[in-house]
Amino acid sequence: MIRTSPALPEVLALLPTPAATQYLTWSVLAGQEDPPRVALQRVSKPIGTTAARWQTVPVRELVEEAMRRFAHTRTQADAWLAPRLHATLRMTRAEAADPELWNFVSLVVAPDYVVWRHRGAVTSATPKPTAPTDRFVGTHHKQAFARLWWAAEMFRDGEDYRSAEFACGNQDVLNTALKLNAIDHRPTALALLRILRNLAERKAPRLGDHVNALASEINLVRSTLMCDFIAPVEPPDADAVLDWIAEGEAAPPVPLESLPEGPRDGRVPETSVDVLVNIFEKIHEESTHLRRRGATIGGSGTRVSLAKPGV
Repeated sequence: MIRTSPALPEVLALLPTPAATQYLTWSVLAGQEDPPRVALQRVSKPIGTTAARWQTVPVRELVEEAMRRFAHTRTQADAWLAPRLHATLRMTRAEAADPELWNFVSLVVAPDYVVWRHRGAVTSATPKPTAPTDRFVGTHHKQAFARLWWAAEMFRDGEDYRSAEFACGNQDVLNTALKLNAIDHRPTALALLRILRNLAERKAPRLGDHVNALASEINLVRSTLMCDFIAPVEPPDADAVLDWIAEGEAAPPVPLESLPEGPRDGRVPETSVDVLVNIFEKIHEESTHLRRRGATIGGSGTRVSLAKPGV
């Protein structure tokens, strides 16, 4: 249920983590009361501009729509919300790396969403579950909104969010792969998704085990293999990102029924993804990580062909 509370501020601000954490009481984490919005605004620092990309209302409308759409399937909200949040909060990576921005979003703009999405299940041992603190003030791969923005950023292919949508539909990708330094290399990120999509289409059992095994394997490969050399990609076009940000001033709200468009900062060469898929496939077939978990590549112990599925 979405409760009424003091009016939203017009624009986002920067909320220092020490100030944020002191208000994360058990009642707030359990969703029994909202953080004190007015007090939090007083200790927040202004961004210094009222540009459209910092407006709070579009973010608030998105999270309310997500809670409405996925009232009974809350984990599925991630895939829907991530690309739309990214296309609404148009930022550079440097701006998105500031945890104080995400603190403000989680505690001032949408604390009810954080609790709705991340509160644990009711059990006999935990009759009154809470949301973990790090979903409010955590690292980029844990914080409720930062993890979605960064997943959309790391797994998109230029302006195309389809690969990011697929990535965010798998909780193991968000919980494991998003932490990898290796996914800073865009062909690596898309190669991982191509393999996972093919496995999913072939209904490979225990897909989460495959994700975790691949993450370990890719980390190892990246430490010994010059992926930047064998799978080259042009650096993202910084000017295109700035143009996309500027266009946001006059852009309409993001579409709810179709994917928005991201910055046209360059697509990943298919040949670079192909090279890495072949390498990761061979390593994954002999995976000691996979064998320890008892998973197989195919549905009945048979080898799955990891041909390009068109991520």
